[in-house]
Amino acid sequence: MAQALSVTDVAFAFLLVAIVGIIQWRTGGRYWTTLHASVRMVVQLLAVGFVLVYIFEAGNTWVNLLVVVVMLTVAGYIAMRPVQDRSLQHYGLLLLSLIAGGLLSLLYVLFSVFEQGFPFEPRFAIPLAGMSIANAMNTLSQAAERYDAERAHEQPPRQARATAFEAAMLPRVNGMFAVGLVSLPGMMTGQILSGVSPLLAVRYQVVIMCLLFGAAGIAASVYLRLRERFSSS
Repeated sequence: MAQALSVTDVAFAFLLVAIVGIIQWRTGGRYWTTLHASVRMVVQLLAVGFVLVYIFEAGNTWVNLLVVVVMLTVAGYIAMRPVQDRSLQHYGLLLLSLIAGGLLSLLYVLFSVFEQGFPFEPRFAIPLAGMSIANAMNTLSQAAERYDAERAHEQPPRQARATAFEAAMLPRVNGMFAVGLVSLPGMMTGQILSGVSPLLAVRYQVVIMCLLFGAAGIAASVYLRLRERFSSS
């Protein structure tokens, strides 16, 4: 069984953040940014906690779909932040790529691995959707930024696409090399702490790693091919 953490227990964890904040303050760093980020983290996690309690208890299919739509909408906007082109057309390319990578990969795993029928169980679908879409979003940001950089150095669209794809996927490939040897991923660690057998936790983590890698790769590939097509036209 997972240990029930009190407010005091969580407060002790914040001592680590406070130490870093003090170091930033003493060295003239941006300690206010750390404070702001910490407060936002707590507020956002509390809010999403209450929302998830409602979603899980309600079991309403339309509410679940609305949550996924909001995830995709916000993720598309965030993915566009590192690049210069913030047009509606570019946002559409990013959103389409998120759907192709993050959403379709999620549906595949829900159907084929977890054998979920529609409507999906929100305790499975919502957390997995968050991981899949967020991972695809981060990969798209890296792919878009690198593609623009390559094109700014007068690389042809095809070469820029290949370079951007490899660069965007490098953290995901490194993550697969490192898992189990350098790091224990958060989901696997959480399951072990909650009393799940490590071998069962490993199976879940393998599925999650495949989902994240597929979502990232498909989203980046779709996006970069669309960018190459529009750059060549």
